[in-house]
Amino acid sequence: MAVKWTGGHSTPILCLNASQEGLVASGAEGGDLHLWGEDGTPLGHTHFQGADDVTSILFSPSCPTKLYASHGETISILDVRSLKGSLDHFHVNEEEINCLSLNETENLLASADDSGAIKILDLENKKVSRSLKRHSNICSSVAFRPQRPQSLVSCGLDMQVMLWNLQKARPLWITNLQEDETEELESTQPPGQLLNPALAHSVSVASCGNIFSCGAEDGTVRVFRVMGVKCEQELGFKGHTLGVSQVYFLPQSYLLLTGGNDGKIMMWDISSEVEKKPKNPTKHTHRRKTKRQGGKPTASGTGEEHGKILPKLSIEHGEKVNWLLGTKIKGHQNILVADQTSCISVYLLNEF
Repeated sequence: MAVKWTGGHSTPILCLNASQEGLVASGAEGGDLHLWGEDGTPLGHTHFQGADDVTSILFSPSCPTKLYASHGETISILDVRSLKGSLDHFHVNEEEINCLSLNETENLLASADDSGAIKILDLENKKVSRSLKRHSNICSSVAFRPQRPQSLVSCGLDMQVMLWNLQKARPLWITNLQEDETEELESTQPPGQLLNPALAHSVSVASCGNIFSCGAEDGTVRVFRVMGVKCEQELGFKGHTLGVSQVYFLPQSYLLLTGGNDGKIMMWDISSEVEKKPKNPTKHTHRRKTKRQGGKPTASGTGEEHGKILPKLSIEHGEKVNWLLGTKIKGHQNILVADQTSCISVYLLNEF
């Protein structure tokens, strides 16, 4: 069962992040940002003026007291030791920011917004170094690739996933999820019911930098491999009966967490699939059998069964997932979940 962290927010929590020292930050509707200790104790909070939602937050890996937060069209840089005033703030996006990503060398910050634009902020010179405009609808998620500080991936509600190199102002590669091999994917929807469009909600890049995942409104989780200046789809599988709102690779692994609008949280081990690297990855789309779960967190199978991808873990969380995060707390791996409520749910992986 989940441990609930309460006593902080009064509105639904939209985003989470954790520092390497165990601090957790959460952002919510209406402009509230809170800090939490490893035991779930509220440590501090701030409220951004204007009541814009706090949509994305990031701790600096090299300076754990530095926190980046997006609220409305603004990015604020905070010192967690004194949250009352910001160290700096930037207004470089024209519409509401949905996602922030910091590159590995921490000199560039990407911010994706409702206009479909991705602004690349040069943190050293405090100015925009690139404006990436190719998404024709909301850009919902952006992620720099580990070990490649000039490369990032993005996705949006235009159903497109893109690979970018910052030396160019245009994407190196684009795919439209609605036009991919979705006919090969096993549908969990009743006969006669239309498939939801493949609006892309979330991307996450594995620590190797060459494998990334995308979650979409059609309930499908897709896994891609970067091959130089293009990408190929390695896997596509269904675990959620509604849209996949969040995907998250656990650090230094091919364990992938997914959260959905169906209130489910799942963990997948894709290591055996991505490490063997088939000759033609796009021909090796795997499908998952639908399994009905009870009302409690259950482990589901051993991972692979007759060539189909099965979740290593399935949790009936019960609420639409806004954000999820895997982090170590007191030496143990945990899943932190933000949903439509004002509390953070914490699942200890050792319990499953």
